[in-house]
Amino acid sequence: MQKNALHILLADDDEDDRLFFKDAFEEVKIQTKVQFAHDGMELMEHLMHPETILPDILFLDLNMPKKTGKECLMEIKKTDHLKHLIVAIYSTSSSEEDIEDTFIQGANIYIKKPSTFDALKKIINEVVTLNWHYHTSGLNRDTFLLRLK
Repeated sequence: MQKNALHILLADDDEDDRLFFKDAFEEVKIQTKVQFAHDGMELMEHLMHPETILPDILFLDLNMPKKTGKECLMEIKKTDHLKHLIVAIYSTSSSEEDIEDTFIQGANIYIKKPSTFDALKKIINEVVTLNWHYHTSGLNRDTFLLRLK
């Protein structure tokens, strides 16, 4: 792993979304190492492996095969060595039910997948430069959903 690089993990079954995400991170001016899980089962196997270096931020898609993002989130928050992971829900869904459920289940932020590359770069930059200690200590429903200004 790169020295002092921010370790990012994206769990998303859509190959185009993974490539879009990887390309956006390459253009952000922060040194990162980006890894991918292709479905919820692969994600949880990776996180539970004893030699895994946990990510600084986990971007978690909700709609994945084998195990959904919500199922993964519940499992992460119930597992001692994972429950403090920063989890950014990264989904096409803007359903109030999904936002509410993931907020209650302990995700740190909810991001609706942007439709343009520039919007994705802006979101990524905002998320990786966020003061997570401050953000999570004052977390409420209004700060949970990331909205671009």
